[in-house]
Amino acid sequence: MQSKWDSDIIGMGDFMEKTKQQRKPLIPAPDQRNSGKRAKVHYYDYNLVAVIILLTCFGLIMLYSTSSYMAELNYGDDMYYFKKQAAISFVCIIVALIISRIDYHVLTRFTGILYGLAAGLMMLVKTPLGRSANGARRWLNLGPLSFQPSEIAKIAVVVCLSYMIVHMGKQVRTLKGCMILAGMGGALALFAYVFTDNLSTAIIIFCITAGLIFVAHPDTKIFLIIAGVILALAVIFVVILSSSMETSSSFRLRRILVWLHPEDYAGGDGYQTIQALYAIGSGGFLGRGLGNSIQKLGSVPEAQNDMIFSIVCEELGIVGGVIVLLLFAYLLYRLFFIAQNAPDMFGSLMVTGIFIHIALQVVFNIAVVVNLMPNTGVTLPFISYGGTSILFLMAEMGLALSVSRQIKLQEPERLL
Repeated sequence: MQSKWDSDIIGMGDFMEKTKQQRKPLIPAPDQRNSGKRAKVHYYDYNLVAVIILLTCFGLIMLYSTSSYMAELNYGDDMYYFKKQAAISFVCIIVALIISRIDYHVLTRFTGILYGLAAGLMMLVKTPLGRSANGARRWLNLGPLSFQPSEIAKIAVVVCLSYMIVHMGKQVRTLKGCMILAGMGGALALFAYVFTDNLSTAIIIFCITAGLIFVAHPDTKIFLIIAGVILALAVIFVVILSSSMETSSSFRLRRILVWLHPEDYAGGDGYQTIQALYAIGSGGFLGRGLGNSIQKLGSVPEAQNDMIFSIVCEELGIVGGVIVLLLFAYLLYRLFFIAQNAPDMFGSLMVTGIFIHIALQVVFNIAVVVNLMPNTGVTLPFISYGGTSILFLMAEMGLALSVSRQIKLQEPERLL
């Protein structure tokens, strides 16, 4: 017998009913002899677990290789960053596996609390509890804990909007429904920008919002038109301001100028970008070899953070970079598989939101490293150094595994 909240989600609106009717079983069901029942097998995505562990281990190896010199120089311990990240990663993997054993429908009871918590914690950054690091006030100190509350907002927007879309039903198709969803996601994005001064996280939150609305709305044409208009306006914006940005005091506008002409600012704001490009170029096709990077010896600032992909390419070459991209592609494929076969719309939308989040971070990080877009400070998931990032990424993976655990496969038909 289904619980009340489960039945509410499964039976909400023609929108979800149509999706359920179109979903096909993963394996054709046999006709059972002398019985009208179909045997079902519970599913658990061990492939997703494997690729998460593989990416985490690869990240730890590259983190040690990238940070050992500067860690020895600054802390007298070449494993300073490695030991901290390894301990956090181990605990977070255990947390993800624990979350995967919990029914994800429990979250439907706490969506309002989660949304309010994310907004409230971001507001606290402007209080004395907030902490600055590397020139940005984005951290929050609560006793022994120190974390970036904007990371909670990413999970909050995924869970809350998925729940809202399911319960809105046909209203999602209306302009009013889309505006309500955009307002809820946009509010968290605005909080991330105003209270944590984190434009990149605000963009990611808003893109997750837009992605979920796009997936839920039956008419995709209008979204493509809107995306085209926004892209055109962005190009016009850059062209118009490029002439006046040299005298601008805004560091964000100057980042755009550095992105357009990094060689003109090689000794200043463009130094990190130029050194990252040097690292990728010097690595060639096969790389210098693991641990043999030159640029990590102080040339690339904070190489263990958002620029770690440049060191991967320097030491392991283009081949190593492509392997990393393939691992992320397989991770996204597993998330896509789970979203397609989720037992209900809430689970499907939630995993879709996680998919969008991971894809955006990978694209933004690598695009910055190869100078295809201005510097954003977005980390590379599972590989860059950062305890807050790995904690909430693993929480998302736990939610995805929780959804996969409720997928029911039908036993294949026996030939004889």
